[in-house]
Amino acid sequence: MSGTDFANCYADAQRAEAYSKLEFARTYYLAYRDLPAIFRDHVRGKAAIDFGCGAGRSTRFLQQCGFNAVGIDISEQMIAKARQLDPAGDYRLIQDGDFSQFKAGTYHLVLSAFTFDNISGMEKKIALFRGLASLLDAEGCIVNLVSSPEIYVNEWASFSTRDFPENQSARSGDVVRIITTDYPDRRPVEDILCTDESYQQIYRQAGLQPVATFKPLATGREPYAWVSETRIAPWVIYVLKSASATTSSANHSPATSR
Repeated sequence: MSGTDFANCYADAQRAEAYSKLEFARTYYLAYRDLPAIFRDHVRGKAAIDFGCGAGRSTRFLQQCGFNAVGIDISEQMIAKARQLDPAGDYRLIQDGDFSQFKAGTYHLVLSAFTFDNISGMEKKIALFRGLASLLDAEGCIVNLVSSPEIYVNEWASFSTRDFPENQSARSGDVVRIITTDYPDRRPVEDILCTDESYQQIYRQAGLQPVATFKPLATGREPYAWVSETRIAPWVIYVLKSASATTSSANHSPATSR
């Protein structure tokens, strides 16, 4: 199935309710574990946007890390749930790709946690990254947390893909399916596979430069029954800055963690 057949399965009330109950546990723990250190190393300032905030989990995480965070999403159901869970938080419904309500050049961080897993089409991804980059100040960065291609062809503490053998032959841009076992809604999630090679192309065309790349693995000392997490990274975290502002760092290879 091609990406043109894709529909965002998070845009319904049942999914929003289930997603809001997720915690930073099991496989999801690895997605968030290293973010505070990444923020300390790469972010200078406290004004942040959580792009694709969903039910506000990552926005609240940013708040706990000391950021003045605004959560934004195109799903009315998700924004409603975020506001219900965090009445004092700042959650805003936006039109797809429209960042006009935000002042350009004033944010220190844009966090995108899993959002680009659900966005089809190279040109759309490029346009969104360009729009998000325009919100950053001169030293600002985008932290793009995405699912690794390997997540769709292995079993995990929080996910199952055994029912979708077609994922094995998926290419970048194809729809892939995965079941989240951490909440009761066991309908498969449909994501868009995007390889590192494709992301690198997207970043270049959006005028962004990866300055660090992290592939978090479990150590085996965590209080979880890991399946593949100690051997295979389920997530990839890219730290991106404007290519024009990273002349000095462009001559260095991106760092890789764990």
